[in-house]
Amino acid sequence: MTDANWSVPETEVLAGVREVLESDLRGVLATIIDVEGSAYRRPGAKMVIPEDGDGVGHITAGCLEDEIQKIAGDVLADGRPRVETYDLRPDGEVVESDDPDEVGARAYYDPATDAFDRGDRFPAGLVDRIDEATRELTEQGRADSFEVDGLTVFVDGVAAPDDLVLVGTGHDVGPMAELGAQADFRVTVIGFRGANAEADRFPDADDVRSTSPAQIREAFEFDEDTYVVVATHNFIDDRLAVDELLRTAVPYVGLMGPHERFEEMAEEFEREGRTFSEAELDRLYTPVGLDLGGGSPYEIALSIVGEVMAVANDRQPRHLREREGRIHDRVELSSNR
Repeated sequence: MTDANWSVPETEVLAGVREVLESDLRGVLATIIDVEGSAYRRPGAKMVIPEDGDGVGHITAGCLEDEIQKIAGDVLADGRPRVETYDLRPDGEVVESDDPDEVGARAYYDPATDAFDRGDRFPAGLVDRIDEATRELTEQGRADSFEVDGLTVFVDGVAAPDDLVLVGTGHDVGPMAELGAQADFRVTVIGFRGANAEADRFPDADDVRSTSPAQIREAFEFDEDTYVVVATHNFIDDRLAVDELLRTAVPYVGLMGPHERFEEMAEEFEREGRTFSEAELDRLYTPVGLDLGGGSPYEIALSIVGEVMAVANDRQPRHLREREGRIHDRVELSSNR
C-alpha cells in the first residue's frame, strides 16, 4: 500500500467502505477489536481492502498492513470472517487464529431509531445485555470489547466527526482547513458578504458558505460538537461574530489576535451593555492556539488545530513524557455491562 493510502483520516476509510458497498466490488474491513499493553492504534482502528486495489487506512504503524492484505485475499476467497491475534513484541508472531465458525455473529444498532437489527446467528438474549454499552459507545464514537456469558462482544461505535468551522477567508484559513481535515474534523469555511468564499479556494473544506456576521447563527447548526475559529481580521466582523457565537452551545470559540485586541472589543461590548458570563469567557480562546513558538502559516495552523484537539479530547496540552500511565485513556462507560 502507498504512504498516501496509509495516512488517510478515519473518515476517508469509512468513505472507502461506502464505495465498496455501493459498487459491484467486494472488499474486506480489518478492525482492531482489542489491545493489550501499548499499541500505535486503539480498538476501532480500521483498514478497508477492496478486491481491486490497495488497502486504505492503517491499524498499526506499518507492522501488519502487508500481512492483513494477504489475509484479506483468503477472506475474499472463502467469504468467512476471522479473528487474528498478533504479538507485536520483537520476537512476536501470529499466536492465534480463531475458528471462522465461531466468528461473525453481528447485530447493527441505529441510533436514529434506537433499534437493533440482529443477524440470524446473534443470540437474542444478548442484545439486552449490551444495549446500554452499545448506545454509549455509539454516542461517543468509540469502540471496545468485553466478555458477556463467555462470549467476546466487540462494539464499534461510529459517530459523525466533530465540526471545525473557520470564520474568514484569508490565506491563513487554508492551512487550518487542511490540517483540520487531516485531524478528522468536518471542516466548514464561512465567509462574510460573499467575499472570497469560493469553494475552490479551500479544497480541503467539506463546505464553504457565505453570510453576514449578524446572521452567522442561521448559517450553521452550532452545537456542542462544533469548534469555531474566528479569523476575519476585521475588528467589527470579529466582534459581531464572537458575540453571536458565544450565544450558542459551542465549547470552543478561538479568536485570532493579541490580548489587547479582545480587551478593546470587551470595552465596546461594555459600552453597549453586553456583558459576558464566566461560562461564556471559559469558552473563548484568545489569542487562539498553543504556544509552540512557530510563526509560519502552517506552524500557526498547527498550534490552533492542536488546541482544538486538546479541548475536544478534554486534555491539558503537555509533553507526553510528563504524562503518567497510558498515552490513550481507556474507554470508560457509565453503563453496567
